Order: sequence, then C-alpha cells, then structure tokens
Amino acid sequence: MNYYDSENKDLVYAQAKFNEIFGGLFTGWRDNFCPLIVDSISERLRIQGFRMGPEEAADKDATEIWQKNFLDAESNAAHIDSLVQGSSFVTVWGDEDDEPIIVPESADEVVVQYEPGSRRKRAAAMKQYTDDWGVEHVTLWTPKVAYESTRISEGRRWTDPTSKPNPLGVVPVIPLMNRTRLKMSPFSELAAIIPIQDAINKVAADAIVASEFAAFPQRVISGVESLPDDATPDEEAKARADAVRAYIDRILTLDNPEAKWGQFQAADLNNYVTLIDMLVQHMASQSRVPFHYFLLNGGVAPSGESITAAEAGLVAKAHERMLHFGESWEEAMRIAFLVKGDAARAKAYNAETIWEDPEYRSKAALADSLLKMKELGVPDRQLQEEYGYTPTQIERFIAMREEEMKEAQRLEEKYGLALVGPDGQPQPRPARGEGKPKAATDKVASVERKKAA
Repeated sequence: MNYYDSENKDLVYAQAKFNEIFGGLFTGWRDNFCPLIVDSISERLRIQGFRMGPEEAADKDATEIWQKNFLDAESNAAHIDSLVQGSSFVTVWGDEDDEPIIVPESADEVVVQYEPGSRRKRAAAMKQYTDDWGVEHVTLWTPKVAYESTRISEGRRWTDPTSKPNPLGVVPVIPLMNRTRLKMSPFSELAAIIPIQDAINKVAADAIVASEFAAFPQRVISGVESLPDDATPDEEAKARADAVRAYIDRILTLDNPEAKWGQFQAADLNNYVTLIDMLVQHMASQSRVPFHYFLLNGGVAPSGESITAAEAGLVAKAHERMLHFGESWEEAMRIAFLVKGDAARAKAYNAETIWEDPEYRSKAALADSLLKMKELGVPDRQLQEEYGYTPTQIERFIAMREEEMKEAQRLEEKYGLALVGPDGQPQPRPARGEGKPKAATDKVASVERKKAA
C-alpha cells in the first residue's frame, strides 16, 4: 500500500555512500507512477446492478440492498485494495431486522481458510482489528458458529470468547481476488511495477544531484602559486573568499602571466531523461496501460480509432478483472438474500453482475452503434444499459414514458385530433361529435402546457 499511497521513501538502488551524502535531499520526494497503474483499471470497474435470475431487467431488491450499503463507493474501495494488495474481502451479515449488511474489508485485517482440496468452500474466516480506543477485537466465523473476543492491549490475554449461532450455514466472508490462479496466491498489479518504480526514483535522484553539482561548467586554473606553508589562517580564509567571489562573479583575474585557465563542460541531463523514458516504457508495456497515459510520445493523446487500438489492452484487462470480481459480488448478493430468507434468490447461481462498459467511446459513435443494434432487434432496455444508464435511470424512463402516454391519451380524448398538423400549421378544432379521435402528438401536449401556464 505504501507505493499506491506514495509513501515509498527509500532510494532502493542507491549505494550507502550516496545515501550518506545526498540522502537528506530526497526526504519526502518521489516520482510515483503506481497510483496511475491501479486507478487506470479501477476507474473502469463500475457496477450498475445485478440480475438475480433469467429476467431481462435488473433485480430491484438487489439494487436496493446495494444502495442501502453504500456500495457504489465502497465497492470501488474494495476493488482498489484488491488491485494493490492482491485481495480484499466482503463480509455479509444481518442486523436485528434481518436486513443484510455488506461491508468491504481490508486484507490487512481479514483472512480466510478453505477446506482441504477446495478452492471455493470456506472452512473459516477471521477478522482482527484495533478500534480508536486501543481495544483489539477478533471475530471468527465458521459455518455453524461465530465467536468474538477482545483484549485491551497486545500481549494481554484475550477475554473468554462469546459465541452465537451462524444462521446462514456458510462462512459469510467472500474474497475479492485479483486475477486468481489455481494456486490461490494473491496477485498485486504492482508486483512487476515496483522494481521499475524504484529504478525511476533512483535515476531521477541522480538527475537532481547532477543538476546541483554538474549542470554548470567547472573552471580549472593551473600555474597559480599556492599559499606558502607558513600562511596564517586569515590569509587562507581570504584566499578562499577571493576564489568564491571569482566563481560567483564569473570574472577571473590572474596576476601570474604563466597561469592558465579552462573549464570542463556541463553535464548533459538529457541522458537521465532518456533512461527514465525507457523505464516508463517498460512500465507501460508490463502494465498494459497506454503510453499516452504516461505522456510519452510527446504527450499527444490519440483520437478516433487509434485511441481504441491504444486502449485495447487496458480494456481487455478490465474485462478480466470484472470476471473475477463479478463472481465474488454475485456470491455476496446470494448470501444477502439468504439473510433476508429468500431461498430462491439465495440459490440464484445464474446471477449476473451488470458492469458499465469499460471502453470509453464518444457519445455520437456509441449512439450510432446502438441504432444499428436496434435494427437487429435488440430490446430497448438492453440498448439503454449499453449506453451507460443505470437500472434506476431505466426504471425512471419507463415511468416517465407511461406518464407521457397517459397525457397523450388525455389530450386525445379532450380534443379529438391534433391541434398542430404535420406541416406545423394550426388545425381548427372540430365541432362536437365531428370526426374520429386521432392520436395526440407531442406538440399537442406542448400547446396544452402553454395554455395552462
């Protein structure tokens, strides 16, 4: 977490002599790309809702549980922790009203034990943390019992644990694993990045030292008589002061006609810039973060199809993380419905997590694509999801459309035909009983609102 929080303070590749002489110059300084690596993925992992069955619409109860537990924001924090540390956790429990409480947890405080030979079935889970008053708490869950204990300070004996039955019958702690492998070891997005980041910090430190001591020409004077051995301290001090003034004033005057002077050229700092650019390119290649995120290649961001190609690797990476995180969130929602006593949705193994599209596209291009999809018979609700609307917004659209239809029906019954014709010209009202009712248009509704105002 130190690298993500930009609290990495040590120059890892610096020699002891370098740290001894220059280490104090870089206290609190770092040139850190690690947050960019993580945030470029996490900002594309946004959950919109859940389908807890074969229905096309998002599950309203699941959305309500999600919103009630502030998981729009809390889920993002869980994703970031998982990307940084390799894993985070979600606990699901019930309150006194049997309403589900879903809380993301840090891997620093929670651990899970699986049953021998299983990668899914959990035998136990434990959470240990210290509160603001210095009291240490521990909770141990098993499929049958939950135990709790406390102690005032580390080293003291834990209090006798209290226990209560676990009505869920499962360990209510779900891991959010970042790109799990079969051996179940957590995988941090920064594992391969940290050595490169340390090298960038060291080279940048070298550049700063060079800019302080070697970025200006070094003058050399030869043939000048040195001070005699019996020179007094005052004479030595005056000679040093004269040398300093000569350096500051940039004007050298020599009394000895045989004396010569010259200079060494200033150090070329572009060598450091080239090396840092190479390291950043390696970082971009290993993390699959596009070069323009690092302002490489002149800092010019691509556009159109080129930006789609440039971000293809990052989008594919986000889809892969959705696969792993989605399974965990779906299990958390099933346990949440188990808390509510909903046996059907507690066993909804065909549940789906509805993710926002991780690919950034222009609204015009996206709308054009959706119109073509509509011609293929894709339902309106699915098109609205593809455009990025949340399930709550889609439900509002449906309610608004029903209100518009009711208003149109009212105007149709009141006027019998449209007040404005197809050519935009006003139409005369028919006499009572004349003509057949026709559908009221949107312009009818507009005219009616203006008259009412």
